[in-house]
Amino acid sequence: MVERRIPKPRDLAPLMQFKPPTLNAKKRRLADALTIEDLRTIAKRRTPKAAFDYTDGSAEAELSLRRARQAFRDIEFHPSILRDVSKVDTSSIVLGGPTAMPFGIAPTGFTRMMQTEGEAAGAAAAGAAGIPFSLSTMGTASIEDVKAANPDGRNWFQLYMWKDRDRSMALVDRAAKAGFDTLLVTVDVPVAGARLRDTRNGMTIPPTLTPKTVINAIPRPAWWINFLTTEPLAFASIDRWSGTVAELLNTMFDPTVTYEDLEWIKSQWPGKVVVKGVQNVDDAKRLASMGVDGIILSNHGGRQLDRAPIPFHLLPEVVREVGMDTEIHLDTGIMSGADIVASVALGAKFTLVGRAYLYGLMAGGREGVDRMIAILRAEIERTMRLLGVTSLEELNPGHVTQLERLVPRARA
Repeated sequence: MVERRIPKPRDLAPLMQFKPPTLNAKKRRLADALTIEDLRTIAKRRTPKAAFDYTDGSAEAELSLRRARQAFRDIEFHPSILRDVSKVDTSSIVLGGPTAMPFGIAPTGFTRMMQTEGEAAGAAAAGAAGIPFSLSTMGTASIEDVKAANPDGRNWFQLYMWKDRDRSMALVDRAAKAGFDTLLVTVDVPVAGARLRDTRNGMTIPPTLTPKTVINAIPRPAWWINFLTTEPLAFASIDRWSGTVAELLNTMFDPTVTYEDLEWIKSQWPGKVVVKGVQNVDDAKRLASMGVDGIILSNHGGRQLDRAPIPFHLLPEVVREVGMDTEIHLDTGIMSGADIVASVALGAKFTLVGRAYLYGLMAGGREGVDRMIAILRAEIERTMRLLGVTSLEELNPGHVTQLERLVPRARA
C-alpha cells in the first residue's frame, strides 16, 4: 500500500514558485515564439493582409514554395553517438570573409512596408550576430543607411540587371564605395512572376488606402500608426525616380539580359560576385567556367516560375559537378535550423533566409529579427549536437537522406 501524509508548507514552497510576469508585451510575445512558424503566426496577426501576403505568398498556385518546404521535411538524419559535443562551432569562412553561422539575411524588397524599421533592423541584427546582410535593389533603405546600421559587419548588395546600364552601375559603384564586399546578381527575373495574392488584395506600393485596407488595418494599430507617422515608403536605392511602380519594374526586369551582360557586370565589381537564381546543372557549369565566386541555387522563393525545380533537390548534383570550383549557396523554403544543417551536410557552403527574417521583423522589429536569429542559432546547434558533430566541416552527405516524394516518370 502507498503511505499517504498531509504535505507540510516547507514541502509545498518549492512547488509554488510562479514565473514573474513579463510586462512588456513585445518581449512577452517574442519569448513565447519557439519556432519560425511561431513568428509567422505573430506576424500575420500584427500585419495588414496585403503586406503580410506580399511576404508570405508566391507565384500562381504557390506549388514551388510548398514543394521546397516539403523537401526539407522529407529528409532523414543519420546521427552518430558517443561523441563529445559539449562545444559546437557554427562559424566558417564564406566568400573570403567570416560568418558566425551558415546563414545570412536574404535581399528583400519593400521591407519597410512589412514593418517600419525595415532594413535598418535587419542590418543591425545581422551585424550583431556576425552574419551577412543583403540589401535588395528594391529595398527601402539606402546603401549608405544600411552601412550606417551595420558599420562593422558584412553587407552584400543584390542587383537586378537593368536596361539602363548606367543607372545599374551607379548603384554598384555606390555599394562598392560604401564597403559592401559581395554583389548578388539576380538572374531569374526576366519578368515579374504572377503573384496572385497581391493582385487579389489590390496591393499597390506604397499601400493605397481603400475601405478594405482601412478595415483590415483597424485591429493592427501599431502598423497603422507607424505607416502614417514615418517617412513615406520609397525605393531608397534609386535616386530621383518619378515614374510609376509599373514603369520602375519594367526598367528593372530586363528580358534581354545574357551571359555577356553578366560578364560585363562582373568586370565592373571589385569584390566577390555571386549569381542568384540558378536552377539547373548546365547553367551552374557555365557560371563556374566564367569564374564567378558563388552560385545561389534558388527559385526566388517560389515567386517567379511556379513548378520550378526544388533548389534543395538540385543541391547534391550541383555540388558534385562544380562544388570544387565555386561556392554553392542555397535559399528557398528554409524555415528551421535543421533545414540549414541539412543543406550544409549536402554541400551548401551557405544559406540565405528571406521570409524567416521578415516574419521576425513583422513580429517585433529589430527585436523580432534578433529572435529569429536566436531561434535558428539554437536549432542549428542542437541539430549538430544530436548528429554528433562539433563543426560545420564535419557535416557530410552521410548525415542526410533526401526521401523521395515527387519522382519523375520515365520519359518515353
